[in-house]
Parts: sequence; structure tokens; C-alpha cells
Amino acid sequence: MEILSDPDQLIKLIMYTCAGMFILSLLLNPRSLAITGNPLNFLSPSRWSLEVLGATSSLIFSHQNSWWTLISANYLHGSLLHILFNMIALYQLGPLVFQEYGGSRMFIIYTIGGVAGFYLSVIEGVPITIGASASVCSLIGAILYFGKSRGGTYGNAIYSQIGGWAISIIVFGFLVPGINNWAHGGGMAAGVILGYLLGYQERTRETSMHKLLGMVCIAATAVILSWAILRGLLLFLLG
Repeated sequence: MEILSDPDQLIKLIMYTCAGMFILSLLLNPRSLAITGNPLNFLSPSRWSLEVLGATSSLIFSHQNSWWTLISANYLHGSLLHILFNMIALYQLGPLVFQEYGGSRMFIIYTIGGVAGFYLSVIEGVPITIGASASVCSLIGAILYFGKSRGGTYGNAIYSQIGGWAISIIVFGFLVPGINNWAHGGGMAAGVILGYLLGYQERTRETSMHKLLGMVCIAATAVILSWAILRGLLLFLLG
């Protein structure tokens, strides 16, 4: 698939998809967009909009058997600042992960790492949770593994730089209320494991199995988000 061989296309696809889902979540309930005194909540979708589009939580997952929300939740965001922070991080990290792992493995890590992070938060009983940060943290974990495994001047520099990112995310998570540290930690740990299992370019070139798994992740994401959009629009029209 061509998109998995072009870093710009792949990263933009993820970013545009997140932006599209964010806009739709706002349009489904425009009454929730009243201006508040808290700039952190500027352009915040309603809880109802997020839930119908596939936010996940321990309650939603256990009572509705909504396993698909482990993927859809990665493409939803709770405010303008929320999506901006995550997309900036993706834009900065994405090219490096693509360079060292290739497009197929990058999207596998992004998808499965996000699922793992949110599944851990579901197990731990975290209330409604959304955002690309679990997937972004999985990319961080994969790069940490790459830097430590490769070693040398380049590997150590990468490990040191991205390690600073990881520490900042951990500290930020404990200082700011409402941050899903379980999703961040789970995503990062999954990224390390996936980096080890999938291998990186210098040791293992992308194989046909990597490409197949990458296409499966893209197809699964497309089907699940299409279902989420259709479900959201139907409930909006019926409500």
C-alpha cells in the first residue's frame, strides 16, 4: 500500500483523521460549545458526542462489549489544546519512527500500542478516556527500544533525547489532574515490546508479514471509524 511507504502521507492521514473526528464530535452537539472561563476547555466536545463516536471506559467496555472503542478512542480528543498537543507530538516523532521502523511497522506500533494503553486503563477502571497520546507514547516506547538496542553515538543520542520526552510525559501526568497515566504507561510499554518483536530497519528490513499486518491495522481502523461515524450520525438524527 503506497501510503505505508510515504511518511508524509501516513502522518498526514493520521492527523487529518483525528481532525475530522474532532470536528464531527463538535458538530454533533454544538450546544456544548458555550465559552467558559477556562481556556483549557476551549472547543470541547460533549461527553455524549465522544461516547457515541467511540470513547472508551471501563463501564462502556464491560457493559456494552464495545471492544472497537479501543481503536476509535485513539482518534477522539477532548479539546482544541488536547488535539494540538497530540498532533504536534506525532508530527515531531512520526518521521523518526518511520525512518527507523518503516511505515508498516510504524502503523502497527501506533495502532496496537494505542489499543494496549487503553485496554490497561479499562482494566484499571479509568473513566471515559480518549486521545492519541496512548498511541504517541507507543511510538516513544519503540524509539526508546531502538536507541537502547542500537547503541553507539547515534543510538545513545536518540535514547537520551526521547528519554527526556518520556520523563516529561510522566511528570506532566502526575502534576496535571485528569491525565490518563495508565494509557500513557501502557502505550509506552507496548511500544517497547512491539519494537523488540517487530525489529527495526537496521536489523530487519520490512517483510511481507509486516506489510500485511500494517494493512490489516489500516483496514480495521477504517472499518471501525466508519462504524463510529455512521453510529454517531444515526443517533444524532434520531435524537
